Amino acid sequence: MVRTPPVHAGRDGRGGGRATPRLTGPRGTDDTDRTDRTDRTDRTDRTDQDGKIVTTAGEPPHQFEKASADKLSSLYQPLRVCDVVDALDGIGYFNIGLMDREVRPLWQGMRFWGEAATIRAVPSNKPMWKLDSTQDIVEAHRIWFEQNSPARLPDDLEPGHVVVMDAGGGPEVGFWGSENSMGAVLGGAVGIVTDGYCRDTAEVVAQRTPVVARYRGRTIIPGRIMAIETQVTIACGGVQVNPGDIVGADDDGVVVVPNEVAVEVAGHARAILLADMRSRRSTYERLGLPADRTVDVEAIEAYFAEV
Repeated sequence: MVRTPPVHAGRDGRGGGRATPRLTGPRGTDDTDRTDRTDRTDRTDRTDQDGKIVTTAGEPPHQFEKASADKLSSLYQPLRVCDVVDALDGIGYFNIGLMDREVRPLWQGMRFWGEAATIRAVPSNKPMWKLDSTQDIVEAHRIWFEQNSPARLPDDLEPGHVVVMDAGGGPEVGFWGSENSMGAVLGGAVGIVTDGYCRDTAEVVAQRTPVVARYRGRTIIPGRIMAIETQVTIACGGVQVNPGDIVGADDDGVVVVPNEVAVEVAGHARAILLADMRSRRSTYERLGLPADRTVDVEAIEAYFAEV
């Protein structure tokens, strides 16, 4: 298995392969529920004899994070990217926050919302030197980072953040891969967005790790890219991203909501979603289609009643 270095390196500098210093801090929280939400692809929805929507085998049911009144991203969990884009249009923020269409989820069915934690990277101006042994080649990241320490995200980030990286327009380099993306999830991230490359993409898809990238790549970090700042304003996919902005992704792409309008936008987007669900459910009934989770108005209303 070809592996990209993990985000969380071990005490000896190794993280189960090629190691990079931590970009996000460890959490000590149980991420089982997050993994389950990502991996449940064997369920679908139907109605029982009373007309209530229930789930059976086929596609995932509604599995939102528990609503939290003090967590801004709670206002967004059930929303589609298109609902939020329509709401941004409605307050005059036309085309604000729309990432380039090429920055897309690596697998279909991905959806996440969270507050941005930002990384700014630039192309390296130092080459990687020739390594002397197979073991050194295996440990290339450790050797590189002993002399070129990257900027790191704070260890005290709240769980539920989205790591957003400005790749700096550099060369092909798989900054994110199958192992360090899982490390970011262990560190509390619900998603990773980069306008650069991700490698090991077959494994990322198999793991259902929530990575959004512009390109699929093959190469490793040393001599190619350096993370130089974190938690600063960046440009990613053609839009400005600030720490604390709301970032969302689904099959339609990525949107960034400026923090200062995030509550207002969420309220409008909620109304847009519910109106669309009611209209579509009426059409389902006229066509004789069985109800599914995309028209489960009651589930969405119940969720927002807790926020």
